[in-house]
Amino acid sequence: MSEHHSPVDVRDVSVSYRGRPALDRAAFRLQTGVTGLLGPNGAGKTTLLRVLATATSPDHGELTVLGHDPRSPQGKLAIRRRLGYLPQDPGFHPHFTALDFIDYVAILKELTDRKARRAEALRVLEAVGLADHRGKRIKALSGGMRQRVALAAAIIGDPDLLILDEPTVGLDPEQRLRFRELIAGLGEGRTVLLSTHQTEDVSALCQRVIVLDRGVVKFQGLPSELVAVAAGRVWSSTERDATALAGWRTGEGTFRNIGNPPGGAALVAPTLEDGYLLLLDGLLTADQGVLR
Repeated sequence: MSEHHSPVDVRDVSVSYRGRPALDRAAFRLQTGVTGLLGPNGAGKTTLLRVLATATSPDHGELTVLGHDPRSPQGKLAIRRRLGYLPQDPGFHPHFTALDFIDYVAILKELTDRKARRAEALRVLEAVGLADHRGKRIKALSGGMRQRVALAAAIIGDPDLLILDEPTVGLDPEQRLRFRELIAGLGEGRTVLLSTHQTEDVSALCQRVIVLDRGVVKFQGLPSELVAVAAGRVWSSTERDATALAGWRTGEGTFRNIGNPPGGAALVAPTLEDGYLLLLDGLLTADQGVLR
């Protein structure tokens, strides 16, 4: 696919808040399929998603989203008509039923025919497995169900671009597996950008991955290429190696170390998380939720 036809093309985009850069000359392209966006807290992920969702304007640089420039009023409107966006806080009205909320979002997406709008609302609720709960008030739904309502709202109108900001946060393992299945299906034939802290979600779902750190794109490529960053740099030992950038005791009782291995170290196969940690140069710590 040529540069002109990339669904999302970001070129040297910068955004600052109070003189501090949230994005620093970010540059990448998105194609059809699921791309994972990884990065620690404060990396600029939400700012980047808001730029792509036309909620924030860049201070510098150029971008096209679905062939339009979001900095123009006409471009912004054209993008929003083909965009699905799931923010970290969807802003539910707790007294709405699930169906009421989806119908409200459908009106905002300019679905004006009442019969067609209801049919579309029922379709997306069915798609996320909530057809049987459509009459329940949102305040009575579990956290996992609320996330599914938010995802249903994002896919109303069958958007070409889907932007998901931490959609699996707070979900239990079974709920996360169900979300993975949903998102994998949504990535067929459309462009999905999935921001997450969960490297295992990226390994399971994503055809490509972008790593953002302190506003800078540190990596973009295949998940296997991010795994390869850690090749030869992960080893097992009976004690925590003081020279390692990171190390922790595994369930087997041995220590898994990441960094520059000593001579004769027992190397082990790296994971995507290992490559991610090394890419961030060991700056993340256990209290940031990465070394679990």
